[in-house]
Amino acid sequence: MNKKRRIAIVAGGYSSEYPVSLRSAESIKNFMNPELYETNKVIIEHTSWQVELADGTQVPVDRNDFSFTENGEKKRFDFAYITIHGTPGENGLLQGYFDMTGIPYSCCGVFAAALTFNKYACNHYLASFGINISPSLLIKKGDNVTPREVGEKVSYPCFVKPNDGGSSFGTTKVKTPEEFLPALERALSEGEEAVAEKFMSGTEVTCGCYKTAKKSVVFPITEVVSRNEFFDYEAKYKGAVEEITPARIPDEVAEKIKNTTSRIYDLIGCRGIIRVDYIIIGDEPYLLEVNTTPGMTGTSFIPQQARAMGVEMRDVLTEIIEDTIENTKAKKQDTTN
Repeated sequence: MNKKRRIAIVAGGYSSEYPVSLRSAESIKNFMNPELYETNKVIIEHTSWQVELADGTQVPVDRNDFSFTENGEKKRFDFAYITIHGTPGENGLLQGYFDMTGIPYSCCGVFAAALTFNKYACNHYLASFGINISPSLLIKKGDNVTPREVGEKVSYPCFVKPNDGGSSFGTTKVKTPEEFLPALERALSEGEEAVAEKFMSGTEVTCGCYKTAKKSVVFPITEVVSRNEFFDYEAKYKGAVEEITPARIPDEVAEKIKNTTSRIYDLIGCRGIIRVDYIIIGDEPYLLEVNTTPGMTGTSFIPQQARAMGVEMRDVLTEIIEDTIENTKAKKQDTTN
């Protein structure tokens, strides 16, 4: 019998999305095939990296080689499944660490992660390839941006949000110039940069995708109907939303979104599972953002889309893990030959 691979499910992080990350980690642990993998959660909190053992106790990670010691025995991980939403798991920092320690991991590499974590840079990069985006304005801490300037360059209503956040933390729908400065302060409480983005009225949808050496998979599209003013944290994680998979959109629009999602995956150089959010205006999809470590909680889109497609998340994760490990082995052989 082959020895089981040891998988680290890396969760936590430094951002407001910490609780979401822990819920995603629990779901991913349940999705893993127990016949193939032994799993441990690794919880990251600034200076503390802890491995959660089977009995619930925690021991520190040796960050020199991403190992840990249990009952006097040093144990190493074969693979890291990153499920940190926000820094350091979604912006390239953790990816660089795993590249240096030689641990295969589940998601995009350093460049793709850093690019997609910067919403403004990512959207404008993709716009250069003909992807539709909404007009937006980048605002940094210390910039003297006036409500009037935002109205002239973006118009009201607009969204003001952190440039590098997720789960809609710090995001406000701004209807009037008077609401802009408080919204900007809220967005900048989450990071160093904010984006003011034109509000576009349409049908909001999201589409997941992953690729391996053997296949390219684009999941069914989900239509997002929020009972709140927009798809905020409450809508995402407290059920104030209707999620319809497959989306109630014309076949030709669905095909356009699926093709665009697959193209974005390649243009950025993604790995693992991504999710791309759009808003449809008429019959044209406009990119909202690219998520390279999408949520995996019970209310998350990717598991819903997999069910609608008739595939098991257990099989999806197995494909990604095994494909990544094989690719890593092949690259190591190429560099030693």
